Amino acid sequence: MVNDEKFVEDIVDQDDNFSQWYNQVVRKAELADYAPVRGCMIIRPYGYALWENLQQKVDARFKETDVQNAYFPLLIPQSFLQKEAEHVEGFAPEVAWVTRGGGEELEEPLAIRPTSETIIGNSFSKWIQSYRDLPLLINQWANVMRWEKRTALFLRTSEFLWQEGHTAHRTPEEAEERTRLMLEVYRSFAEEDAAIPVIPGRKSENEKFAGALRTYSIEAMMGDGKALQSATSHNLGDNFARGFDIQFLDADSQRKYCHTTSWGMSTRMIGALIMVHGDKSGLILPPRLAPYQVVIVPIWRKEKEKEAVNELVNRVEKMFKGKVRVKVDRSENTPGWKYNEWEMRGVPLRMEIGPRDVQNNNVMLVRRDNRVKEPVSVDALEQRLPELLEEIQKALYQRALEFREQNTYTTDSYDEFKQIIAEKRGFVRVKWAEDSAAELAIKEETKATLRVIPFNQPEGGVQGKCIYTGKPATCEAIFARAY
Repeated sequence: MVNDEKFVEDIVDQDDNFSQWYNQVVRKAELADYAPVRGCMIIRPYGYALWENLQQKVDARFKETDVQNAYFPLLIPQSFLQKEAEHVEGFAPEVAWVTRGGGEELEEPLAIRPTSETIIGNSFSKWIQSYRDLPLLINQWANVMRWEKRTALFLRTSEFLWQEGHTAHRTPEEAEERTRLMLEVYRSFAEEDAAIPVIPGRKSENEKFAGALRTYSIEAMMGDGKALQSATSHNLGDNFARGFDIQFLDADSQRKYCHTTSWGMSTRMIGALIMVHGDKSGLILPPRLAPYQVVIVPIWRKEKEKEAVNELVNRVEKMFKGKVRVKVDRSENTPGWKYNEWEMRGVPLRMEIGPRDVQNNNVMLVRRDNRVKEPVSVDALEQRLPELLEEIQKALYQRALEFREQNTYTTDSYDEFKQIIAEKRGFVRVKWAEDSAAELAIKEETKATLRVIPFNQPEGGVQGKCIYTGKPATCEAIFARAY
């Protein structure tokens, strides 16, 4: 049974004020802090360790698909942004400009990159000459700047960290295949490593990336029922290739334009981890990403007990060195304080070692997700502890999946749709005719947006009428309020 005791009294309950709960957890768990520059954040060591683990997992998945890492400049000439009209129009309100350098006015203003399609497109045009140079598969881990008006730590900041992948291909079919492949990479990471169930699918014309042919995304449901776009993958067609003259000589001796893609995931995923898994006591981190997978708390009352306890602590620490990320809390704080602190920080497993454990050659393992306690013999620990971490990983995913299913609705009535959006939380799946004007009208009337047109569609096609226009439906779509 889950113990409902409130362990961290100064964190507001999620049900009372989810936004305040989120901000308190981010700061009290020392993930991030506000910066002196408006809309920016400082990522603290614990938060950055979480980002590093995420980065390592995602980067390994990229490399399995033959992607290589590179780095491109932060500053982008204004003329580059203007080469793809739809792209520059889409990003114009968010671009920060550098107009002076060394006290002198610059001949050409430089944009602080909101994204790198343009400067990478310029490089691709030099590097690609023949079909033998294709495909070109590049990723960069970098920061970007988007001058946001409303900001929230990790979820939406003016400067944030991310990766952006950029590829060039010989045919439209190859570009589409790569676009979908990278979305699948994100889906598998989100579900297998972050323990976050996501819905993969296509974005509407209104919601697609500026300059893209098609945009795909994975959408996740947060603990308050709102949606979060967790990663995107864009098929750019030959739009950027034409803008930046990315051509190649094909085997038939004809010069042709490449077909390009771009795809990205950011520190926003840390926000998703907090909001999907966290509870009223703070963070709950999935073992595969947690900076510390196990925290060991030594317990003793008398000085003569200390030596034996520490001896077992050191033995266990050595046992898992290089295998499991272990933190021994040797601070002078009380055991109760340590329990509260590491619960708030979301460490998946707590290991308590006291005098009685030494006598019995046991340790006590306490799960963060449900607080279930399990005594384990030291002799069985090497086998049991990794098993338990994997059980927690799967349990977190299953709990999040059940929450999403419990808060997903279907309706054929627009009046009922409006009632669900106004009074309940979660996703609403409806029949849809892909009408951009209707989509904007729904957003205006309900504040709900079309999050994704899922790949998972009814067999044989959709039967029936669009929930808003009454036209024959062409697909099913998911609407929700979103971050």
